[in-house]
Amino acid sequence: MDAVFKALADPSRRKLLDQLYTHNGQTLSELCKHLDMSRQAVTKHLALLEAANLVVTIWRGREKLHYLNPAPIHEIYDRWLSKYERHQLEALSNLKKGLEAITKEEPNE
Repeated sequence: MDAVFKALADPSRRKLLDQLYTHNGQTLSELCKHLDMSRQAVTKHLALLEAANLVVTIWRGREKLHYLNPAPIHEIYDRWLSKYERHQLEALSNLKKGLEAITKEEPNE
């Protein structure tokens, strides 16, 4: 999980992931078109994303295609974010029940 957080910490790597989300299965050349950095720098960023399992590659002939792997991000959501969301949903549910109870107690005009 540390590798995922490290990979997500850099805005250039997040931009690469956004590009793969928009259009999955891009070559290095296609990804480089959208970034203002050298091909070598993009390659290093992709290597970090691959090490974190956020990007997987598949060779199609001589082309190396890069694909987004959302599984590690989903694991972060399950472990860190969903538990906070649950409390907010419970609070909204309790508020709704409380307002409904008040509405039932008030006489109709």
